[in-house]
Amino acid sequence: LEHARRILIDLDVAESELVGESSLPSGHLTITSPVTMGRMVLPSIVTDFLHAHPLVTTKVLLFDRITNLIEEGIDVGLRVGQLPDSSIIARQIGEVRRIFVASPAYLSEHRAPKDPADLKVHFMIAFTGLMPNREWVFSDGKAARRIALKPRFEINDAAAAIAAAESGGGITIALSYMVARHIRERRLVQVLEAFAPPAVPVQLVYPESRLVAPKVRAFVDYAAPKLRAALQGLS
Repeated sequence: LEHARRILIDLDVAESELVGESSLPSGHLTITSPVTMGRMVLPSIVTDFLHAHPLVTTKVLLFDRITNLIEEGIDVGLRVGQLPDSSIIARQIGEVRRIFVASPAYLSEHRAPKDPADLKVHFMIAFTGLMPNREWVFSDGKAARRIALKPRFEINDAAAAIAAAESGGGITIALSYMVARHIRERRLVQVLEAFAPPAVPVQLVYPESRLVAPKVRAFVDYAAPKLRAALQGLS
């Protein structure tokens, strides 16, 4: 009888863990994001999330490359652009545009480009994450076209490329959220606006699974509206 009672108690504990405690967000959560976006929007959101969920710990990895969530052990990713992998679940939280910008000082000394071909005679500062093949894809209102550029200054950090352009060094390419404040404060000016390619989505992504971990679902549900609001504020 005592043995049977112990079995029932063990079953009750296991069941409570299955439907109760195990449904609480807990454990370690690994999040990845592009570098500049992660710096701008993630710290406060992740901190508030951790305060709301004391059983969760997090690690945030900032990369300007596409990560393989499963192979690299990542739970949630913040991604800009179309998704090459159909095995992940995505929740769109906004859109961003690829744009060219320069400082008013630079444009006062050099005639602003009126056509993408004009970029060939300008001092180009290339953020390699957005111009990996030294090409820019633009729209002429009918179809997408490509123009090959010869940047005189290439750098693999978006913030550094933007700083170089702000200092009057030339024209650079950036995602709209990266330079929204610079444009509002007239430290940078958008050029070739009529030729900007279509906006691309910003999405929270996580691996497809029959059972999504509570920590993942909790973070996505918590972060999505806050990230959406943050991106709208940067548009």
